[in-house]
Amino acid sequence: MSANIRFPKSRTATLLATGACLGGLVLSTAASADRSEWPESFTVGTASQGGTYFVYGSGWANMIADELGISGGGEVTGGPTQNLALVHSGDIAFGLTTMGPARDALNGESPLAPGMVMDNVCALFPMYETPFSITALSDSGITSISDIPDGASIGFGPAGSTSDTYFPAILEELGVDFERRNGGWSDLGGQLQDGLIDVIAFAAGIPIPAVSQLEVQTDVNIIEFTEEEQQQTIDAFPVSAFSIPADTYQTLKDDARAVSMWNFAIASCDLPEDFVYEVTRLTLENNDKMREVHRSAATTVPENVDKNQVIPFHPGAARWYEENGYEIDESLIK
Repeated sequence: MSANIRFPKSRTATLLATGACLGGLVLSTAASADRSEWPESFTVGTASQGGTYFVYGSGWANMIADELGISGGGEVTGGPTQNLALVHSGDIAFGLTTMGPARDALNGESPLAPGMVMDNVCALFPMYETPFSITALSDSGITSISDIPDGASIGFGPAGSTSDTYFPAILEELGVDFERRNGGWSDLGGQLQDGLIDVIAFAAGIPIPAVSQLEVQTDVNIIEFTEEEQQQTIDAFPVSAFSIPADTYQTLKDDARAVSMWNFAIASCDLPEDFVYEVTRLTLENNDKMREVHRSAATTVPENVDKNQVIPFHPGAARWYEENGYEIDESLIK
């Protein structure tokens, strides 16, 4: 499987397919679609192992590959910011990203390529909200953001990830003085357990595999934002209020106040329209299978399509939404 596949532009011009129906079923299925321009394989850019992106993206890739009968899989990357660059360049077909890095990339403000407008990136479907949450060992005595001592070593995930891009700035806004560390979530979990770092600042879909693993091995504190800290963060960054449900982790006794940012799956705009239509259809019409991949996919539903007002939708994805009664403004279709 090559990660350096270039994809031909779709020759399908129409966005509003009438979709001949038989017995209430649209006949544009994977079996009847014209596959002449489809790629022979595809790669999904995820993030580091131990994070939700890796589990979600790899599982989604395997499901699509199985359903379509072509080769596909997830690839470890630096996360949302790098995925945008890899999809834009055509090095990978699909990726996962969050709205903040996407907005930066489309404005030519990506830290990976300042000044480059990444306009070959198209949206597919909503994934889930990424909560920003903080974890420390219970014996550290850190039970709130204000408890984090000056000069604390904080792990922010892979360099260039959503967490690494936004969480340091959030904590600086909240008056925390820290030393910045980067690494994969699993690696940082091990460092926290070994006392090599003091805190991990996560931005990932819940439950975060690395946190769930830590709970099994040791006692941890999952630290919530105060109401004032939450509002201060919302005022300063492209995030919204969020509450981590108590049943997400064994450690939590009550819902934990946090902030969050929406995630969307993205695709190269050069991918054939019929191919992207089928990928979108299989994803959004099989939420039970998506939830088997990761429980955060409970929000991978078409009703959340309006959570993206940043990335233009791929014509193939837009066609599925319109056929199924979900309106997308024409200005937001590539």
